[in-house]
Amino acid sequence: LALSLFSCGDGNGVQQEKKESNTKGKIRISVDESYMPVIAQELHVFDSSYPEAHITASYKTEKQCFEDLFKDSARLIIVSRDLTAAEKDAYEKNRIQVRSLGVAKDAIAVVLHPASPDSFLTLGQLRQILLGKFARQYTVVFDNAQSGAVRYMLDSLIPGQQLPSNIYAVKNNDSVLDYVAKNEHAIGFVGVSRVYDEESTKPEGEFKKGIMVASLKNENDTAIKDFYQPYQAWIAQKKYPLTRTMYFVTRDSWNGLGAGFANFLSSEAGQLIFLKSRLVPLRVALRLREAEIK
Repeated sequence: LALSLFSCGDGNGVQQEKKESNTKGKIRISVDESYMPVIAQELHVFDSSYPEAHITASYKTEKQCFEDLFKDSARLIIVSRDLTAAEKDAYEKNRIQVRSLGVAKDAIAVVLHPASPDSFLTLGQLRQILLGKFARQYTVVFDNAQSGAVRYMLDSLIPGQQLPSNIYAVKNNDSVLDYVAKNEHAIGFVGVSRVYDEESTKPEGEFKKGIMVASLKNENDTAIKDFYQPYQAWIAQKKYPLTRTMYFVTRDSWNGLGAGFANFLSSEAGQLIFLKSRLVPLRVALRLREAEIK
């Protein structure tokens, strides 16, 4: 009788306990490697709030993230661009429903050796550096040839062109910072969250020691007269030129754990983590105040 009741119950027993929800279950997600510091914090808070949720994040190149989503080896990806029209068509043809949303804005930081004379650069000069036509020769380093940073810089500065021969890919964002810190004639490009000193107590944040973060200017924007570093306020006000948007893209149903984490990223709690990580949250109102620093 006991065995019969166990197997023929109303479905609210063991089977119901295994059912996934927005705050319960076990999934894998793929994340652009440049976002690792902030997404690790988001996952820590989410997991602490919902102990029955188990999300395993793999930090990869942008290309690998999109491949994982299409193959369904990741139900959610976090990347620096939205789906293209061709990608949306491919999902539709395969009858796969996907959703995407921009949740925060960050930037590409240009890092140099502290002894470099080029602490101020225009986008035109950056274009010359990428093409190997600048007055000084630089070894240009990115994290990976298939990364979002490479794709963004090519699209922004030299669209339609391949990586020139003076550009090298190392391993990850930390490897870029390490290489630049040790090589005077190197210039690197990383996500801005990777250049902040996590131990700094300054309200505006402070960049890591051992590298120099360049100040940039878009010479074609007549409204921008000064050079700006990728501080949070300058990203929010669109004064720093190399800004990009962080997106989540999910094929999860509305009641799945992937959708639950996506909702958390858009919530007040998730947006506050972006704010404290020096990114610009996009799903809550943001107030900018002028202050005098003495």
